[in-house]
Amino acid sequence: MTSQVLTANRLTDGIAVWYDKSGNWNEWIGRSEVAHSKEDAERLEAIGKKAYANNEVLDVNLVEVEEIEGQIRPLRLRERIRAEGPTIEYMI
Repeated sequence: MTSQVLTANRLTDGIAVWYDKSGNWNEWIGRSEVAHSKEDAERLEAIGKKAYANNEVLDVNLVEVEEIEGQIRPLRLRERIRAEGPTIEYMI
């Protein structure tokens, strides 16, 4: 199985967040809890479904990642962009 992390968008502002080792939604993928087994992935998926049902986050997904020299890197380009921030600056 490919390693996975749980990602979503924060309900209040739409910012990409990842479920971290402390049980919180975090803006930095590097703190993510990584599922290395099917059982771990199923547990994270259940956490994501509960957070969605409680209106904490939107668009909850498990994302395939690789760990390179201690860094978590999404395999898909879309998720890499989400992890590294927007490709354009926000206008306020």
